[in-house]
Amino acid sequence: MQLTPRGKFLLLLGVFALPVVAAAIAYLGWRPSAHGNYGELLRVTPLQKTVGTRLDGQALDFAALRGQWLLVRVGGAACGAACAQQLYLSRQIRTALGKDQSRVERVWVLTDTGTPAAALLAEHPGLVVWRPAAPDFAAQFLGADGGERLYVVDPLGNLMMRFPAAPDPKRVLKDLRLLLKASQIG
Repeated sequence: MQLTPRGKFLLLLGVFALPVVAAAIAYLGWRPSAHGNYGELLRVTPLQKTVGTRLDGQALDFAALRGQWLLVRVGGAACGAACAQQLYLSRQIRTALGKDQSRVERVWVLTDTGTPAAALLAEHPGLVVWRPAAPDFAAQFLGADGGERLYVVDPLGNLMMRFPAAPDPKRVLKDLRLLLKASQIG
């Protein structure tokens, strides 16, 4: 088949115009629906009032945990079934990350003056149990709904994502893997 000069011109124009049209469509808001995250992205907010202590009384500034991704649970020391499930899932999810598990730290932020059960803490080696000095520190996490959930803090100390109260571990793991793969820090 022989193309006329006009046909060649239109073909050449189409080859160069197609990427421009596709970029314009993507820029104007079209996003493939298959690429969604499970966790709710929050407005990235640097954590404030990060002074506090570990459960054993040692001083620990939450900012000292920078450089790692943090999987955070915020709530009281009296740990019911939902709390125990969240702690268990955070441990299992971190373990399932395999070689990347050293990039993620698990933190339980206590919102009261109680002490968690020793048996519960024994089930979660490596869990950082931390109590903030400022009582309103937890308000940065809990927000308007007041629900106790799992949260993600990035390596720069910014609160950036939260998961439902009863999270699907496979979907949380998928989100964390994507974050770790895309991250150049932590």
